[in-house]
Amino acid sequence: MPTNTNAFAYPAAPSELANDFFAAKVACETDCSDVYADIKEGTQNYVLLDVRSHEAFEKSHAITAISMPHSEISSATFPQYDKDTLFVVYCWGPGCNGASKASLKISALGYAVKEMLGGIHYWEDFERYPVNRRVTEVQK
Repeated sequence: MPTNTNAFAYPAAPSELANDFFAAKVACETDCSDVYADIKEGTQNYVLLDVRSHEAFEKSHAITAISMPHSEISSATFPQYDKDTLFVVYCWGPGCNGASKASLKISALGYAVKEMLGGIHYWEDFERYPVNRRVTEVQK
C-alpha cells in the first residue's frame, strides 16, 4: 500500500471503469440546481420528497416538495403512486443520511429514485432557492 496520500498515490481507474462508476452515480443523484431548473421550466416529471420530520418540513421546505419522513416510507404509504413514478428525495444536507435511507426504501419498493445532493441546506442557504416557510415568533 502506498504511503503517499496525495491524489496520485493510486493510479486512475481505466476509463471504462470510471465511465461505469460515474454513469451509475449520476443515475442515482441530482442536485439543487437541476431540480430548480426543472421547476422553473415546468419540466418537473418527478415527486420531490422531503424526507425530514414533518416539523422540519413545516419550518421550511423546497417549493413543490411534499413531506414524507423516511421513517414513514413503506409499502403501506406508497400504493397511491404508479410504479413508473420517479422520486427525488432530500433531507437536511451532507451531514444527514435520511435521503439515503429513503432512497434505499423507495428503490426496494420498486420505484425509481434519485437523491438531491446538498439537501435543504444547499437549496436554502447556499443557492437561495425559494422555499415555503412557516414563521413563528421564535423564528423572527
